[in-house]
This record gives sequence, C-alpha cells and structure tokens, in this order.
Amino acid sequence: MKPNAKKARGFHMPHVFIILLIIMLFVVILSYLVPSGSYERVVDEAGISVIDPDTFRYVENENPISFMDYFEAIYNGFVSGATIMGTLFISSGVIYLLEVSGAFGAGISAILKKTKGKEFSVVCIFYTIFVVFGVLGYGEAAYPFYPLAVTIGFALGYDRIVGTGLAIVGSTVGFTAGLMNTFTTGVAQQIVGLPMFSGIGFRAAGLAVFYCIGLFGLYSYCRKIKKDPSASLVSGEYLNQRQEDHTSGMEEMNLRRILGLLVFLAIIVIQGYGCIRLKWSFPQIAAIYVIMGILLALIFRIGPSQACQLFCKGAVRVFAAAFAVGMAQAVVVLLNQACIMDTIVHGLSLLLKNKSALLALLIIFVFVTLFNFLVVSGSGKAVIVMPILQPLGDILHINQQVLVLAYQYGDGITNSFWPGSSLVQLSMCGVDYGTWLKFCWKIYLGLMVSAFALVMIAHGIGYGPF
Repeated sequence: MKPNAKKARGFHMPHVFIILLIIMLFVVILSYLVPSGSYERVVDEAGISVIDPDTFRYVENENPISFMDYFEAIYNGFVSGATIMGTLFISSGVIYLLEVSGAFGAGISAILKKTKGKEFSVVCIFYTIFVVFGVLGYGEAAYPFYPLAVTIGFALGYDRIVGTGLAIVGSTVGFTAGLMNTFTTGVAQQIVGLPMFSGIGFRAAGLAVFYCIGLFGLYSYCRKIKKDPSASLVSGEYLNQRQEDHTSGMEEMNLRRILGLLVFLAIIVIQGYGCIRLKWSFPQIAAIYVIMGILLALIFRIGPSQACQLFCKGAVRVFAAAFAVGMAQAVVVLLNQACIMDTIVHGLSLLLKNKSALLALLIIFVFVTLFNFLVVSGSGKAVIVMPILQPLGDILHINQQVLVLAYQYGDGITNSFWPGSSLVQLSMCGVDYGTWLKFCWKIYLGLMVSAFALVMIAHGIGYGPF
C-alpha cells in the first residue's frame, strides 16, 4: 500500500497539451508585463519581408488578449499550422501502407541478419540517415519516420529511448549544422546579403563536431542499458520488452517489398531535391506522398477502399502530434496579438550596444536560444532578428557570416529541447518530456558549449563574409 501511495503522490510530467496550454498562459502574462512595440516591415531585394531596424516605436495594443482570445488561439493555431498538420496526416497515412505490407519489417530483418552482434552499427546507420534529413532541412517533414526509428530500436534489443534519440538527436545535429538548411541558414544569409549556403566548409566542420557528440551520447546510453537493463529510463517497459522477440513477426523480403522500398527511397530523394532546388514546401511534399500512396496500392495490390481504410489508420496515429502542432502555433498567435516580439528584439539591440564582439556574440547566442522557447520557427525568427543583427555586426566589426552562424546554432539545438516543438516529436515516439530531458540534457549541453566555441573560433579566424 505505501509504495503505491508514494508513487501516486510523485510528480508526473503533464500531458503535452497541458504543457502547451501553460506556455500559452505564460505568453498572456507577458503581454501585460512587456509593452507592445512594432517595427515597420519592408520587402528586401530577395523578396523577403523583414523589419526596418530604424523604425521601432512603442504602440498601444488596441487588441489586448482577452479571456476568450486565449481559447480562440487554439483554433487559430490550427489554421496557422494547417499545412504542417495536413502534410503530417498524409505522409503518416501513406507510410502506414508500406508498414502493413511488411516491407519495413523485411528490410529491418535483412539488416539485422547481416549485422548480428553489431547492433550499434545499425544505430549508427539510421542515426546518420536522420542527420542527413536534418542537413536537408526536413524539420517537420521527418516526423512520420520517428515511430519507425523506435521500431528499429526495439528490433535491435534496445529501449524506445534509443530509437527516439537516434531520430531526434540525429535530426537536430543535421538541422543545426545548417549546410543546406533553407529555413535557417538560407533565409538568414539572404536577409544579410550573403550568397545562399556560402561558407559551407566551416559549417561542415561544425557538423562533424556535433555528429560525434550526438553519437557518443547514444553509444554511452546503449552500452549502459545493455550492461544493466534496469538503468533504462523506461526500465519497466524495457525489462518486459527484452522477453519478447521483436523480429519474429517480420516477413521475408520479396520482389513487391523491394519495389515498395525503392519507391519510398525515391520519394525521399525527390523530396530532398525539391526542397533544396525547387523551393518546395508542404503542399508539394504532401502531393508526392499522395503519389507514393497510389503507387504502393498498385504494387501491393491493395483495393481502393482498403487502401483508404489503411490510410486513415495510419493518419490517426499522429493525431496527438498534429494537435500539438496546432497548439504550438497558438503560442505564436498570442505573441502576434500581444505585439511583444518586436519589443523583445528591440531590447536585444539596446543590450548589444557598446559591448565587445565576443560578449555580443554570447548575448546573441543566448538570446536566440531563449527566444526559441517562444518562437519555434527558424525562418520566422530570422526575419525578425537578422535585420537587427546586420547593422550591429557592422558596428561591432563582426562578419555577417559569423552572425548567421550564431543565429543558426542558437536556433537549431534547442528545437528539440524546449517543449514548443520537442513535445510534438516526443508524442510521435511515445516518450514523455521529463524522461527525454533526463536522457538528452548532457548531449545538448555538449552541443551548446561546442556551438559557442565554434562561433568564437569563426570570429577569431575572420570567417566570412564570402
């Protein structure tokens, strides 16, 4: 009785929706503490709408957040996040067709047979794949693959934290490095007048550093739970899981499954090419997954009605994640209504004046990291922050390329640490936020320390402007 009572009284991390509602409430409180302010927006030479840094003024908020506004923001957030949510439903539903065909299971089984006794080598392979996803700027487009990563972790004899880690940490490492990330590096460089993806050599070195830190964190955890299963952060589930054979139900590879996997790989390549070269966004990504669904139905001879039923089952699996996307967008809706984002950025500009270059870079890095708690969108922050940083960089004799690097690193690392977006990712993997923090905090601390060290090195060697 007493142990059960103690457990009942213990702290449990609230549901993802509750945490997001609390963040929304925090924004409401801020709206009454931080004065409203506004910059004028102009369209630059690249066609991007950015702020004019010389036009800040305090304004009277004629539409303060009311009691009903707080709750209406959830619906408005759904409207704002509709493109992401729709793509998430479509891609997850289509990928489910491939799952029920047995193609994924057969592929995983074939890999396991060839790497028997070398399970961590498979973790490295899939970790690298997710790093590449991040490098290509997939972001939310990679979410449907997260449950697959958890399944791979199970099949390798690890717990769900390993699968979650290889997906989320891998994506974070690649996204932060920013080699070909249109959403952060690309937008920020365009705003300050740098060639798109210039200075890629130094960012490649940064990718190597981040890659090793993430991989070492995964290796340490995998080794620990293999040696002592009770050390798993989900030990109750893991101890039961170890008694099961997660590969017994996997089918053998055949021609149809090979064709299905080839279609899947082709879609991934097309998606990457489209996002980088053709400037695709969520509508185009959703479209190619619809095409993939039709091809899979033909390859596996699934009838139209049955294909639709399976699609719905796959889409329902990501309902909680899609709902969380809408609620995360509700935070941005409230911030915009409160008119305080520009005020916060203006405060940064005042703070940076008359500071040394290194201190200014530290302040910028910390500010972007903290600002990421409220505004998850990398491109959204770029159009607000970078027009302020550009003239300050000239005053402080900091190359624009270094400023972009500081912004990019500050934005990317905490995308999967702060709850705003990590809760969506974690809901795809079935991991609660508290457990995730216990696993990832050392990795992310290492990433942040090394990121700022790289920024200082970049400034010291005169990185840029190219």
